[in-house]
Amino acid sequence: MPRNLPTATWYALALLIIVLDQLSKGMAEQYLDYGRPVVLTSWFNLTLQYNPGAAFSFLSDAGGWQRYFFSGVAVVISGVLVVWLHRLPPTLRLLPLSLALILGGALGNLWDRVALGHVVDFISVHYGGYFFPAFNIADSAISVGAALMILDSLLATRPGGSGGK
Repeated sequence: MPRNLPTATWYALALLIIVLDQLSKGMAEQYLDYGRPVVLTSWFNLTLQYNPGAAFSFLSDAGGWQRYFFSGVAVVISGVLVVWLHRLPPTLRLLPLSLALILGGALGNLWDRVALGHVVDFISVHYGGYFFPAFNIADSAISVGAALMILDSLLATRPGGSGGK
């Protein structure tokens, strides 16, 4: 039977995501020229971009208020995730993993918004002339965390419980 994991494990994972995210963004800003792609494969570039909006540059040209709005949303969501993680039974694995990834990603992007006024993106994937919006480690953690949360809900075996142990 697997050992119970303390809540601190999940907070540490969120912190690791924040650190990796900020280090990678710092390297992107140091070594990449804004808007100039560095081609790594036929479908993958590194391209430094700044996003003052939300996912897929939503509201990026809204005049500046979105910085405070999205920062506020990230603070509220992060607070909810911290409490939710604290209240989970230590036997669960998949749900706290998903929450930790989302928390780390949300705080990584929040840091950018507060410190810089925009989020630093640099990962660019494309195919056949179609470019997916640039993203970063924090965005990836949020996306993987959300997918794992959906998987956990699909695996649920009891009402109100998590099936993805």
